[in-house]
Amino acid sequence: MTDPFEALAQRVAERVLDLIVSALDIDALLERVDVNALVGRVDVNALLDRVDVPALLERADVNEVLDRVDVDALLDRVDVNDLVRRVDMDALVEQTDVGAVIARSSGGAASEALDAARSQAVGLDQFIDRWVQRGLRRKHPAPAGPPALRSGRAGP
Repeated sequence: MTDPFEALAQRVAERVLDLIVSALDIDALLERVDVNALVGRVDVNALLDRVDVPALLERADVNEVLDRVDVDALLDRVDVNDLVRRVDMDALVEQTDVGAVIARSSGGAASEALDAARSQAVGLDQFIDRWVQRGLRRKHPAPAGPPALRSGRAGP
């Protein structure tokens, strides 16, 4: 005899629960929840063990999380000497074309020095030309170069 009553009670309970849930304003209920108190009761490490972290990170704004991280405190925890000891310097040197790096850096410096010397030589040449023109008492300036170069017909 208890079986029909239990089944009836079960159906009534389910129906009452459906009516209550449909009548609830979930947003109003959630506004009343103290989220900090709720999170304080959660074992975050156990939660992370059960959660698909990559999927969680896809839903989270990682940049916003990182904005809240105290980077100085994080870097204080890093042992830089240990980190440098882990670097395979031989492999790093093998992957680096040291000769090309030296050639680029010294070539750039040599090129800049050569450009500066050329610029100084042009300035000195113009200075000497002005004094020679004055010494020869020429009233008109000398041509800028040989006629073939000025006309663009220079060649072999």
